[in-house]
Amino acid sequence: MADVSRSAIGSFDALPPAEVARKAESVGVAKATASAVDLFVLAVLAGAFIALGAAFATTVASGSDLPYGVTRLLAGLAFTLGLILVVVAGAELFTGNNLIVMARASGRIGTWALLRNWAIVYAGNFVGAFGTAVLVWLGKQYTFGGGVVGTTALTTAVNKVGLGFGQAIALGVLCNALVCLAVWLTYGAHTTADKVLAVVPPIAAFVATGFEHSVANMYFIPVALLIERDHAWMASTSGVPDTSALSWGSFLTDNLVPVTIGNVIGGGLLVGAVYWFVYLRRRAGDEPRGTTERKPQSR
Repeated sequence: MADVSRSAIGSFDALPPAEVARKAESVGVAKATASAVDLFVLAVLAGAFIALGAAFATTVASGSDLPYGVTRLLAGLAFTLGLILVVVAGAELFTGNNLIVMARASGRIGTWALLRNWAIVYAGNFVGAFGTAVLVWLGKQYTFGGGVVGTTALTTAVNKVGLGFGQAIALGVLCNALVCLAVWLTYGAHTTADKVLAVVPPIAAFVATGFEHSVANMYFIPVALLIERDHAWMASTSGVPDTSALSWGSFLTDNLVPVTIGNVIGGGLLVGAVYWFVYLRRRAGDEPRGTTERKPQSR
């Protein structure tokens, strides 16, 4: 059998953190300078992908007699479908794009380019997630399992709009720290299998622990608001929760706004800014961290 060189074997290793940081910075520049049309279309896809993961998780969690933690774990594993599709198939997700702050902190893009990307992608994510919610509603998927899928969807939404403003921010911080760590790990991966395996633990963890993801909530709460419109089903189905607090206003002010704020803090500051500080910040007269390249001698 032919010998395999150590360098060939090493090429399959994950990138070290310093190289991942440089890759994240370069990816941030590319995302911030992409065309608005491309960004929006890819963002619509990402919103739909996350919504499909949310619908999968809702179905898995419905009607379970398992202990709470086990049910949440299974739902979390199902939800990983969303980010796996985003990473492997290719799409633009607002929460993952919070890592673009690394390119901004390095001065490679401006504040306007950063905010432009976030605004376009956030809008596209909403269109994709809401569109998927409409399709699920039109397909009456919520009536499956004797209506237990619908009651689970309603209960989930009611719980989300019932969070306090500060609580929703805190849960959003924790969520996107895990999401951006998952994206960070995929930047160091070389194969599709590596990327899938990198996504699963952090994403399953944030769902299982009940942390809050703004794009996922663009599906979870609107689909419940649509289900509410089926008055005959609501009246004839047992186990339907009290939805008096559920409205478009409570969706926006009690959940989406604070969760989005928390997501930006968790992903942009606790992950992106911290890794930028460690690996990418420059000091006058110093080499960039993680490099060994010598400066050319003056003559």
